[in-house]
Amino acid sequence: MKVALFGGTGFIGSYLVDELLSQSHAPVLLIRPGSESKVRHPEGCELVRGTIGDPEAVKRTIQETDAVIYNIGILKEYPKRGITFDALHFEGARLAMDTAQAAGVQRFGLMSANGVKADGTPYQKTKYTAEQYLKTRSLDWTIYRPSVLFGDPRGRMEFATQLYRDIVSTPMPAPLFYEGLLPFGAGSKKMSPVHVSDVARVVVASLTRDESGGRIYHLGGPEQLSWKQILEAIGKATGKRVFGVPTPAWAVKAVAGMLEGLDIMPVTRDQVTMLMEGNTCDSKDVFREFVIEPIPFDDAHLQYLTQG
Repeated sequence: MKVALFGGTGFIGSYLVDELLSQSHAPVLLIRPGSESKVRHPEGCELVRGTIGDPEAVKRTIQETDAVIYNIGILKEYPKRGITFDALHFEGARLAMDTAQAAGVQRFGLMSANGVKADGTPYQKTKYTAEQYLKTRSLDWTIYRPSVLFGDPRGRMEFATQLYRDIVSTPMPAPLFYEGLLPFGAGSKKMSPVHVSDVARVVVASLTRDESGGRIYHLGGPEQLSWKQILEAIGKATGKRVFGVPTPAWAVKAVAGMLEGLDIMPVTRDQVTMLMEGNTCDSKDVFREFVIEPIPFDDAHLQYLTQG
């Protein structure tokens, strides 16, 4: 199967390329000029140079393919550089969907996120809006909503690596966020860290399964771990003892809001908001359906944090 992949040079994208090739598919990647070195296994991929805002480049990427995966996503906006949630999560996705429909390509996979909603943060709203638009197209669609993803970052941004770098490896106490004025339940918000390779396996396998059409797959790892437990797991894997201190989320959001324009805070106000909502899901049935034994968030699978 020939598969158009948008967002193939990032963290998740590199694993999607691995999985596509391992299953004997032929990936066609849209890449920005100058990003050729970021392509994994370039010898096995067809490369189309251009941007997601260029209709002709998108058309060249999709033409004569059998399926499309839209995997472009960002965690932080840079409006002055034209990097916004709306442009990449929605407008780019809409262009790819419309182009696929016009080209007669039926299978369309959309990488979304667990917790997306119409009244959420700009990140959540634009992902949700893309989902809703996809449902109006005459495409055989599948939507993937992963929780936080972990795995060897391969030089890219990744959840556990960022926490290790910004929190666990520093001499400062780890912030244990809580809501309200009193520190009840500090650091107790839970997530379902899911290994990126497990997500890639579901995405690629679903492309050839008729029963995956019209489905939304919530993808979380085998454990629901609190923020404190996640930091402790990273500390254990890297030989660092984690000392936590209760930290009011409202104060961090206020500081992040004031400093966002300076790009010196490790988190944004909206990221703290989403953290305080939690990010869990039960994916036992999904992994059973795809015959996958999900990778746990533990010492053995966090050893990449000690390398490099």
